Amino acid sequence: MPELPEVEALTEALGNRALGHRIGRVFLTELAALKTFDPPLSDLAGATIEDVGRRGKFIVWTLTSQDGEVNFLVVHLSRAGWVRWLESVPVVAPRPGRGALALRLSLVDAAGNNAGGVDITEAGTKKRLAIYVVRDLNDVAGITRLGPDPLAQEFDEGALAAILDAAGGKQIKGVLRSQSVIAGIGNAYSDEILLEAKLSPFAACSKLDDRQRAELLMAIRKVLFGAIARASGSAPETLKAEKKANMSVHGRTGQKCPICGDVVREVSFADSSLQYCATCQTGGKILADRRMSRLLK
Repeated sequence: MPELPEVEALTEALGNRALGHRIGRVFLTELAALKTFDPPLSDLAGATIEDVGRRGKFIVWTLTSQDGEVNFLVVHLSRAGWVRWLESVPVVAPRPGRGALALRLSLVDAAGNNAGGVDITEAGTKKRLAIYVVRDLNDVAGITRLGPDPLAQEFDEGALAAILDAAGGKQIKGVLRSQSVIAGIGNAYSDEILLEAKLSPFAACSKLDDRQRAELLMAIRKVLFGAIARASGSAPETLKAEKKANMSVHGRTGQKCPICGDVVREVSFADSSLQYCATCQTGGKILADRRMSRLLK
């Protein structure tokens, strides 16, 4: 799943290539992906791309129509969505319901010449990709529910303390992943942050002392800003591989922890899993794998 660093890099790459160009043609091939109807998707044709930004894990295109109206194209890639840049858009229109393609935008420059294009795709059978066309970003419910951005200057010791105090006895892993609490962190980077902070994923927020809270804030900043720095300037097609290659524990069950050399362990859930190092994070305690525990009963 693309998380904050990848979405940040995607918006940078798209902005570098698309800003100032106009949308020529719009092809929606996955009807269920479009979650809004007013304004219609067809209104995007002819609009100029003024900005490509990010809100949490949402990609936000700011568009100005030929009559001066401002609309927003908002995309949430969910678990299996992605963005692919096209140097040249095929002449033949894509057919609905074929393959991973959900939305294609062709772009033109001021003279009406080809300026590339964008494919928004979703792999797999679970279709969770979400596309919105709105006049006001508050019309996207997922954006209005977002918590603070961890990259923001105001996300400081006090802001994190307020979040942890409000969470009470909730486990820190789930709090880090909750988009309504902190925007943009998902399963992968929460594993990496907790390793960096040397915290158990099951630690209760209310039991973290001042030192642990300070180290957690430093870990959030170090992991996210480090990932963004590595991803900056990368082409969209390389970001997935780069993310995977730079994980220390996430997705590395059975491998050695790069910090202490202990084996990376896993706890599995119904539709996800977490990875951790017992030596670095839990004082050597092996956390119960709830799915395996049920199988052994």
